[in-house]
Parts: sequence; structure tokens; C-alpha cells
Amino acid sequence: MHWETLRMPSSPTTAIRLGVNVDHVATVRQARGTDYPDPVEAGLIAAAAGADSITIHLREDRRHIQEHDVRRLKARCPVPINLEMAITEEMLAFACRVKPRFACLVPERRRELTTEGGLDVAGQRRAVGAACARLARAGIEVALFIDPDPAQLDAAIASGAPHVEIHTGRYAEVRGRRQQSELARIARFAEKAQRAGLEVHAGHGLNLDNVGAITRIEPIVELNIGHSVVARALFIGLPAAIAEMRRAMNSARLGLE
Repeated sequence: MHWETLRMPSSPTTAIRLGVNVDHVATVRQARGTDYPDPVEAGLIAAAAGADSITIHLREDRRHIQEHDVRRLKARCPVPINLEMAITEEMLAFACRVKPRFACLVPERRRELTTEGGLDVAGQRRAVGAACARLARAGIEVALFIDPDPAQLDAAIASGAPHVEIHTGRYAEVRGRRQQSELARIARFAEKAQRAGLEVHAGHGLNLDNVGAITRIEPIVELNIGHSVVARALFIGLPAAIAEMRRAMNSARLGLE
């Protein structure tokens, strides 16, 4: 089947997982240099509230999550930890010591407010492939955070990573016909990735207003959502914010909207 003819399934019925990113609980902590609010406590609350996994991003500049957060969460959390990380010797060595269940390889620049795009797997195939192999030897399942671009998918397949996470940032930023075009591009990409044997995740910029359309793309089996859930939790609490997001996802997935 050609790339151009792939279409979104019309009536997805399989369940979809929710990974909750607690980075921005740590952002609030770091703003004052205190020991609270604790992202580990947030991760435990999120797990108890129904999160399927907890995502944390240990950045090079340590702007939010710290090494001790990763270690404590790994030791205490009853659901899998997904460690977002750059492809650097420091991060690879740390991940291989701590051994989270999952690692998601992402691009990283010091000055960016948040991750601004997908990993350029096609432009650094050797480094990505070596990182995937090293993490796999440590028993860590790897996802590559990539834009929904055919060249990046081909490179991801060649890397040996079992999972890809589609960067949904552009979809979240645009509106109208541009958003529908981006949604169709994501759907085609997801189906092609699934057909290639990859497990397909998605995330970045997703919230209650835009999550439904992404959730209805059946090849996508997991969404990783952080900022909007933590922001909503300021008003209704973290368990309620997770339950609200889960209801939105389930309603869209099962066609109950």
C-alpha cells in the first residue's frame, strides 16, 4: 500500500495507554530551590489514579527532574518509568545504571523551553543505532521521538528501536485545515509504522481540546501527556485531572463522543 493511500481507521475499539509526565511538578520545585512539590510523590499519585506509566525527562541542564528523582521513582513507582533523554554519553551511562523500563530518545537544546521537534534519526543513524543497541543490552525498551516524516520512519526502522513516539507538537499548534492536514499525516505515518512492526506512541502539546482526534488513530497505542495534565491539576487536583483526560481518551477511542 502506498504512503499516499493510507487512511485513518473509522472505528477504533482497542484500549489506549496513558503515560503521565510529571516534569513540571519539578519545575515548580526548582523555581524556589525547595524540596517540594516532589515529582516522585506526583508520580505515585498519578500511578494510583490510573496512569499506565510515568514519564520524566532528565535534561542536560537539570532544569526540572534531577538524578535523585529518577532513582527514587524507579525504586517506588508501581508502574513503568519512561525516561526521556538525549543521546549523550552521560545520559546513556545513567540510564544503563538505573535501568528504567523504557527510554525515549529525544533531541535537546539548552535554550529551548520544551522539546521543539522530533529527533533527526536520518541525520545521525549511526549514533541512534548504537544508543538503541546499548540500551537494549541493559534491558531497556527504546522509543524514538520523531516527526511524522517518512524519511525519519525509515531511519527509525533501521535503528532497531521497537517503538516510535510521534511528535504531535505541530498538530497541537495549528488550526483549521492545517490541523486536519497534520492529523492526516500523523495517521498515515502511524499506520505505516505499525505495518513495519513498530509500537506507536504519540505526545507533545496534547490537551482535552485536541486529544480526541489523535486518540482515534488506532495504530497509536499510547499517549504521553504532561503539561496540560499538571496545569489542570492546579485547579482540580492530579487524580481528577488524570481521570478527566482518561475519560476524554476513552470516549474518543470507543466512539462515545
